[in-house]
Amino acid sequence: MNENNISPFNSFIPLRGCSIDIHPNAQWKQNSLTVAGGNGQDNGFNQLSNPCGLYVDDDQTVYVVDRPNHCIMEWKSDVKSGEVVASGNEKGREARQLSQPFDVIVDKERDSLIISNIDCLGLTMNENGSLYVVDVAKVEVRRYRRVEYQGTVVAGDNGRGDRLDQLSGPTYVFLDRDHSVYVSDWENHRVMKWMEGAKESIIVADDQWRGNGLTQLSNPGGVIIDQLGTVYVAD
Repeated sequence: MNENNISPFNSFIPLRGCSIDIHPNAQWKQNSLTVAGGNGQDNGFNQLSNPCGLYVDDDQTVYVVDRPNHCIMEWKSDVKSGEVVASGNEKGREARQLSQPFDVIVDKERDSLIISNIDCLGLTMNENGSLYVVDVAKVEVRRYRRVEYQGTVVAGDNGRGDRLDQLSGPTYVFLDRDHSVYVSDWENHRVMKWMEGAKESIIVADDQWRGNGLTQLSNPGGVIIDQLGTVYVAD
């Protein structure tokens, strides 16, 4: 994990979790608009190369992880070119560098980026400043409370597999109002819900193995849950 300017454990602002309110009768447009990149793959300021993690703050500024270029890009609303706001100093493990970062969240109040780097993938944070991190090497999700550096396993911790107490290739994580942890289980093609303190999870999206049917997923990525418990997942 890398950070910019300040420790994530000092934040009290919920980030990408607990407060996703989507109206049940919301009308979804079928045509999209490009808000970042869209000019081919390169390392220019109006281009991206295989972007992955994404965060949008309350003024519609978009932060994108440009993984192959080892940097975080910022794209302000209605601006056609982005700006490197983290790293851009080639791949490395020094404090000024990133090594294939995967996800990013923003603490707007303290003007700080929190970036998953090396073996860390998805990130989220609760209203008390506890950081939730997907550790792909250990196949688990850990919660780090403020001023705590070892953390507590809240999902996984039973080796790689497809049982309800296991994960295989976890990627993104989301936290709901009840502090249940949702994990997109990439290699098992499903989304899992781990209630607070539970030893086993519940399958909440895809129980049909890999496929392109409406009851199936294929390598799911980003996931959020709205106030009604509806699961939104990138397939």
